[in-house]
Amino acid sequence: MLLLQIDFPYYGPTGEEMAEGFKDLAHSIAKEEGLIWKIWTENRETKEAGGIYVFENLPALEAYLDMHTKRVQSFGVTDIRSRIFDINEKLSAITKAPL
Repeated sequence: MLLLQIDFPYYGPTGEEMAEGFKDLAHSIAKEEGLIWKIWTENRETKEAGGIYVFENLPALEAYLDMHTKRVQSFGVTDIRSRIFDINEKLSAITKAPL
């Protein structure tokens, strides 16, 4: 399993308004091949949003990252940051990760 972290400048709605506005997108992301789960992130003060994702394998993660980067760029967003990490499943299990 691999973890993908994405964040970018975000000036749109947050909280309940964001949840309602992006509900269809969330349902679409949930169907992505190889996705195990996503946590949506937002920070009103720093005007940032993004997500933490867990994928089954690198090809699925890379395909999603390419597609999602293009999607976010199509909204006029620049400075999209992404990082990929291996997950230490044994230690994560001890600390209650939902894997």
